[in-house]
Amino acid sequence: MDLTPAQRKLIFAVVVLALAALGAFLIVPGTLLARNGSRDRGRAVGLTQPLPRTSPPGAAPSAGPAGLGSAAPGTGPGIYQWLPFTEAGLRAAAAVVGKFAVAYASYTYTQSAASYARQMSGLATAQLIAVIARGYATPGVAQLRARQKQIATGAGRITAIRSFGANNITFVVAITQKVTSTQETQRTTTDYAITITGAATNWQVEDLELASAGNS
Repeated sequence: MDLTPAQRKLIFAVVVLALAALGAFLIVPGTLLARNGSRDRGRAVGLTQPLPRTSPPGAAPSAGPAGLGSAAPGTGPGIYQWLPFTEAGLRAAAAVVGKFAVAYASYTYTQSAASYARQMSGLATAQLIAVIARGYATPGVAQLRARQKQIATGAGRITAIRSFGANNITFVVAITQKVTSTQETQRTTTDYAITITGAATNWQVEDLELASAGNS
């Protein structure tokens, strides 16, 4: 069924509202993946320091839904007939993003690159995992992490669907990260875009970047 531009915009708006109603807490990384002036995916900056400070230290993340729930009243049970994924597919994608985010955000200064990479096995593409692991193992990065005895934990929540296609969805996630070290304890909140690819209930994360950098 062909849809007019107005209908497509309406459908996209409904999906964003439905996702906001569903809600989901995610945990996302202490590393940044940078664009380096191009659209290349998976360019790791590395686990060198906490996320850029976009909120005062100690500020708590904004309140949001505690987890996935039923669709918002008024959205109707038929919105998924217009989308390339089902409600179960969307839930599965969000769940994989959450698991990946936990694995990606959880690291300690005593952990090897191989051990860190194994945490993401099956949750992200091999290409993305390899890039992240290389950034983690960079000598200067590893030395700083060990010297400062860095331990990072994070929490986040999905705030929107930025875009979607036949086999991919990009979520916008508000990330709050706490990093403890011998220097200080820092807490920051930053928006990220996480792109997941797949179909039905089988998904893998293929890209992560700052939400302000855009994603397609």
